[in-house]
Amino acid sequence: MHRLKIISGHLSPAGSSTRVRRSQCGSAGSSSPEDVVVVHGRRTAVGKAKRGAFKDTTPDELLSAVMTAVLTDVGLSADKLGDVCVGNVLQPGAGALMARVAHFLSGFPETVPCYTTNRQCSSGLQALFNIAGAIRSRSIDLGLACGVESMSLRELGNPGDLSSRLTDIDKARDCIIPMGITSENVAERFGISREKQDAFALSSQQKAARAQSSGLFEQEIVPVTTRFEDNEGKERQVTVAKDDGIRAGTTLAGLNKLRPAFKPDGSTTAGNSSQVSDGAAAVLIGRRSAVEALGLPVLGVLRASAVVGVPPDVMGIGPAFAIPAALEQAGLTVDDIDVFEINEAFASQAVYCVEKLGIPLEKVNPNGGAIALGHPLGCTGARQVVTLLNELRRRGRRAYGVVSMCIGTGMGAAAVFEYPGP
Repeated sequence: MHRLKIISGHLSPAGSSTRVRRSQCGSAGSSSPEDVVVVHGRRTAVGKAKRGAFKDTTPDELLSAVMTAVLTDVGLSADKLGDVCVGNVLQPGAGALMARVAHFLSGFPETVPCYTTNRQCSSGLQALFNIAGAIRSRSIDLGLACGVESMSLRELGNPGDLSSRLTDIDKARDCIIPMGITSENVAERFGISREKQDAFALSSQQKAARAQSSGLFEQEIVPVTTRFEDNEGKERQVTVAKDDGIRAGTTLAGLNKLRPAFKPDGSTTAGNSSQVSDGAAAVLIGRRSAVEALGLPVLGVLRASAVVGVPPDVMGIGPAFAIPAALEQAGLTVDDIDVFEINEAFASQAVYCVEKLGIPLEKVNPNGGAIALGHPLGCTGARQVVTLLNELRRRGRRAYGVVSMCIGTGMGAAAVFEYPGP
């Protein structure tokens, strides 16, 4: 099931080098009325699943908060939207009913359509890809791409109805390997030490704590007033405006003391893995000509997108192959990118991808990642876009950024954005 030669064949394609050849038809830096542009994005705070601020909040309420805020912020009427796509993983039917309920809770008219998508950890980014595709095909001019997850109210575990034949085919069987074991596989096969994983995790916590204390997340977070039941069963109303998974007091010594979470002799722990979480995010995108006709701002330009497949048992390597594919589309190299938002599903896979592509660590998740902030599955991709574009805007000049993540069952996704400057 884990034949090294087969895996090696997957990991050495010509296009996987750290320097990606510049495309002759790259669109980066150009401007066209047909560009797919990001107008605005907001997110909720991210709450710790089961015990955090949103443990009693349903996903439709989280989603409604960001949907409403994005349109209110830019003064856009919901009837201008051509479509709404919501990424979700754990709700029944990928949350199709939940999303439509959130739609009406937000005051959107029934004439605006809505649907959901599930590409596991990339679902929020996939929602953006879907809306972008509809814009490019001229089906719509404007759309809302969202992501939401309540990991407090829904849990991973039930794989659904699967053929008994899956045990006869290695790759099919590998699709149901627990994610923590795939992290251990990456660490073992590519020599990602426990020391490297813990150091990366500590950096994520430190960067997120610094960003939070400096108020950097305030412009992207929508405060949500919700109900919260304490340990004594008493319910009270709270307003949530800060990520509650950030552990500012994290130390390397403390991380080193944690026991392996998935294998007795493993290196993946609760401290160097992403936190299970609750949250939502929404991003308004449109065709540049339509956006400008409405007098809306342009926060960013979607320059490229890519989804690739990788071996399921080392699914965490996905960004190492999706990022080069997206960069080649955009006619850019790793060196051209100012910020990489790479989802920290596990430190093992994040470290591998960063080292494989030769990305300077100072460019990676400058405000922390999922190890500190949390990883609400369907939300994360949309949340990363919001965080990335706000960070690029703070830098005050034209810049490029990448959003990427690994995907369960063996995939990776990546998108390249340009901030056009003030």
